[in-house]
Amino acid sequence: MKFAQPLIPATLIRRYKRFLADCRLEDGQEITAHCANPGSMMGLADPGIKVWLEPNDDPKKKLKYGWRLVEHVNGHFTGVDTSVPNRALRSALEAGAVADLAAYQTVKAEVKYGENSRIDFLLSQDGLPDCYVEVKSVTLSREPGLAEFPDSVTTRGTKHLVELANMVSQGHRAVMLYLVQRTDCERFQLAADIDPAYADAFASAYAAGVEKLVLGTRITPQGVEVAGPLSSE
Repeated sequence: MKFAQPLIPATLIRRYKRFLADCRLEDGQEITAHCANPGSMMGLADPGIKVWLEPNDDPKKKLKYGWRLVEHVNGHFTGVDTSVPNRALRSALEAGAVADLAAYQTVKAEVKYGENSRIDFLLSQDGLPDCYVEVKSVTLSREPGLAEFPDSVTTRGTKHLVELANMVSQGHRAVMLYLVQRTDCERFQLAADIDPAYADAFASAYAAGVEKLVLGTRITPQGVEVAGPLSSE
């Protein structure tokens, strides 16, 4: 997935009201960017960090910049836009680039299911059970090389796990897919200390037959691509 516009570097001044971020461009101009991430962004919103913004000239948008990446001091990147994983993953699914799901040729996004929910992707193929794929963007890392989810309590995420388990009970296939939007992590685990209820719900869903798939990403200021699987603890 390529960014629609070339990204420009900036320095984060502050993130506030979850969806707003004041930034300083390289020419010294201070602007407000949209932050498409409702999570805590633990470790990713410290004042002074280097960020990458996507400009736009859409008259319907009040903010003319969108915050897309954090660049770390070691040259690695983290993608902070929670809409990017689904866009990148859709391209990978349609290209058959996700080995565990490559047998499915029909990919539908945002399909209604469960109780007032929408599944991120519904995959179908003659001769195979329908496959319900829920996607979560992983950006938290509190230990070098280790990515974790969630970064805050997510009752919505817990609800999704219950509904995935229900799909399995109806004879379908269900996959909880964690897409790690960090280039500095090789391992993944659930942050049970942050949201014990989510960890318990995952354990129950996994026992019921919900599959877990953890994929990495290749991230540059040009775009985000789905990479291979990461080890899971």
